Amino acid sequence: MLLDMKLEEYLSVPYRLVAYSAPGQDGTWHRYAEYPEIGVKSEADTPWEAMEKLEELRIRYIVEHVQRGEPIPVPRPPLKSLASALDLERLGFAKWLADREKISG
Repeated sequence: MLLDMKLEEYLSVPYRLVAYSAPGQDGTWHRYAEYPEIGVKSEADTPWEAMEKLEELRIRYIVEHVQRGEPIPVPRPPLKSLASALDLERLGFAKWLADREKISG
């Protein structure tokens, strides 16, 4: 069910973040970060890189789902502090993705 929420409200939903290290198939250790509630996962050499990549994937996931009118899991309400203060950095990144046709605008 698609809730009647604005993009900035979806971007303010606090999803559960899981970060961990594990050996890859090649035997070297990798860092992983994921938002299991929306099925988004990243992999990198450092925890910070994994979380940066994850945040980009989360924004892309939300923007694309909103644009297509597809449901987005909302396991808890948006954080009012983020929704009311309009996170310009995240919305700017979403606009950048749309402008470069990485996602449909």
